[in-house]
Amino acid sequence: MGTDGFNLVVVASPSEYLVISGIGITDIKLAKKAWIFPGQSYIIFDMSPVNYTFEVQAMSSEKLPFMLPAVFTIGPRIDDTPSLQKYAKLISRHDKLSSHVKELVQGIIEGETRVLAASMTMEEVFKGTKEFKQEVFEKVQLELNQFGLLIYNANVKQLVDVPGHEYFSYLGQKTQMEAANQAKVDVAEARKKGEIGSKEREGLTLQNAAKIDAETKIYATKREGEGKMAEIKVKAEVKVYENVTEAEVAEANAELAKKKAGWAKEAEVAEVEAAKAVALRDAELQTQVERMNALTRTEKLKSEFLSKASVEYETKVQEANWDLYNKQKAAEATLYQREKEAKAQKAVAEAEFYARQQVADGEFYAKKKEAEGLIALGQAQGAYLRSLLDAVGGNYAAMRDFMMINSGMFQEIAKINAEAVRGLQPKISIWTNGGGEGGDGSSNGAMKEVAGVYKMLPPLFKTVHEQTGMLPPAWMGTLPNSGSNN
Repeated sequence: MGTDGFNLVVVASPSEYLVISGIGITDIKLAKKAWIFPGQSYIIFDMSPVNYTFEVQAMSSEKLPFMLPAVFTIGPRIDDTPSLQKYAKLISRHDKLSSHVKELVQGIIEGETRVLAASMTMEEVFKGTKEFKQEVFEKVQLELNQFGLLIYNANVKQLVDVPGHEYFSYLGQKTQMEAANQAKVDVAEARKKGEIGSKEREGLTLQNAAKIDAETKIYATKREGEGKMAEIKVKAEVKVYENVTEAEVAEANAELAKKKAGWAKEAEVAEVEAAKAVALRDAELQTQVERMNALTRTEKLKSEFLSKASVEYETKVQEANWDLYNKQKAAEATLYQREKEAKAQKAVAEAEFYARQQVADGEFYAKKKEAEGLIALGQAQGAYLRSLLDAVGGNYAAMRDFMMINSGMFQEIAKINAEAVRGLQPKISIWTNGGGEGGDGSSNGAMKEVAGVYKMLPPLFKTVHEQTGMLPPAWMGTLPNSGSNN
């Protein structure tokens, strides 16, 4: 496209560029819009990338041919002005879809692919497809830079055998057979593991079931014992709560009695104060009446006995005032004394109540601690008896005999019998083992003490049987039907 003889404004679309050359431009000028002056020419080229599809035939280092189908998306490098100028010069005489541009790109791709494939074995190409693809892109891009082109995207498809050279087909069959054989081995191994695991699971199930049954019995027994202990504890707490409640009720009754006494005392004091106030007011009114009477008499007698009446009046007034003052002070002293006595009585009553309350609290605390001690002692003795009975296998007679021996009851019985028959002539049984010793008793045998103990037991058991009717436990021996006295 060109122009001459007139000016023209040319605007390119968003995906296009103007390439301007001519007068005033050294080489070429790229622009989106520009004035085209006489003596200048321009073309518009599209910047959008183009897809190129090829099937490159290459050969590996073993001289094995193969096909490499590929699709390249190639276009101008729009972020670099020198590259755009190179691309503009490339397509200034050819369209971007022309066979010239396609042959140029295809030649670069096929050449670089063949050179790279010739340096690699077929196994390397097949296993390292990603690396092979990356190497091809880098070398092709290096060649395309001189034309201002950029690979925006490239996709290398699966390698294909050249007719008459079925390398990939045979390799696939080999891989398939190896996978099938490995699958058979894996199935056999899985079956073996499954059968072994099944037997192991059955054994573990039986073991765990027996273990759970034993733990369940232990837990049930434990929970039963805890339930009994909790029941005893709750009963004890209920009893303590009842005692506390009774104490609180007694305390409330005492407080109520105290308050009633205080209220009664305050009422009596108020009555006394009211009576005294009435008496004081009566005295004041009586004084005023007497004063008025005195004034009346004074006015009446003023004319007759003015001097004498005035003196007598003044005297009587002073006497009346003195009497009134004495009465008021006496009443106030009496009232103050009674108030002091009432306060003293109140303090004494409060002190006595506090002392009684402290004594009651101390007695209650002592009884509470005594009850807790008895409960703890009973629980400990019960646990001791249960453990002892369990130790002898639930045999009550054996437990009773052990406790009698452990507490020294047989010794006490022998001692009491000896004290009872002192001074009498009891029947005494003497047992020996038939072996005699020297009269001096100076035997030094190691079994002397043991023999003495065993000699002592039969007479002791027989004496206990004759006095109390009790037989010794079976594990300690039995008495014969008839004894012999030696």
